[in-house]
Amino acid sequence: MKFRSSDQDCPACGCHVKPAPLYWKAGYQILRCSECGLGRTALDSRFDPGGIYSSDYFLGNQTDGYADYIGSGRVLRKEFRRVVNSLRRQGRTSGKLLEIGCAYGFFLLEAREYFDVHGIEISVEAAAHCQSQGLDVVSGIVTEERVAQHAPLDVVVLLDVIEHLTNPLEVLRMVHANLNVGGHIVITTGDWDSILSRLMGSAWRLMTPPQHVFFFSRRTMRATLSRAGFRVVQVSRPVKFVPLSLVLFQLARIVGLPTRNISCLARWTIPINLFDAMRIIAVKV
Repeated sequence: MKFRSSDQDCPACGCHVKPAPLYWKAGYQILRCSECGLGRTALDSRFDPGGIYSSDYFLGNQTDGYADYIGSGRVLRKEFRRVVNSLRRQGRTSGKLLEIGCAYGFFLLEAREYFDVHGIEISVEAAAHCQSQGLDVVSGIVTEERVAQHAPLDVVVLLDVIEHLTNPLEVLRMVHANLNVGGHIVITTGDWDSILSRLMGSAWRLMTPPQHVFFFSRRTMRATLSRAGFRVVQVSRPVKFVPLSLVLFQLARIVGLPTRNISCLARWTIPINLFDAMRIIAVKV
């Protein structure tokens, strides 16, 4: 998909009016829909998302990436176990599950106790790691063919992924077309309308273009899901257990200090809730 994100109709409200410039961040213009407030990064047709997500993104060698994703596996699996349990509390306890943007497969490893799990991951290295763990994961961008090959699905999961997509509405419609009626979708993403985001402005911790292309609020996330044929059943802002190495890595980035991967801290975790991130569960109607 090669296009300028600023030329799309708004994924949330369908507005045809060009979004208004808000500010610049890291050399990219941030735009805001004048109708619903959905934020987006202005990208040109040369933007290649595949160029961002190499192993460096996960191993502390990119400023806006992870400090040590693999070394944080135990901590991340604990957090992902909580996501699985939130899904099971909605009554979804089995079936075929697809994770879009599954990274190194830690969520799939937790989910496979209950579900028949599959994944799509843009990073070649991360997908290969998943395969080495016996997981059914393909490498590449999200396409209709890659989603449909696992249909019909019962659950689709996008954890901190939807903000990276250059056309989130298109992907949600792909998901809808391949889910069983009553099937669930689980999304986590930042809340651009949170108090912290509004206070921080362009310095907000999740304002990291070009890896983050869209910036959702509860309102715009609900609207986008509704346009794709989903009904939201739960929106929450849960506590998240975060590797200490990642906390320090991101703090250094925010205050402008050199980022370092302190790998010995990857196994330690602290509970954090800045109330600027949300978990959404919706069903196909």
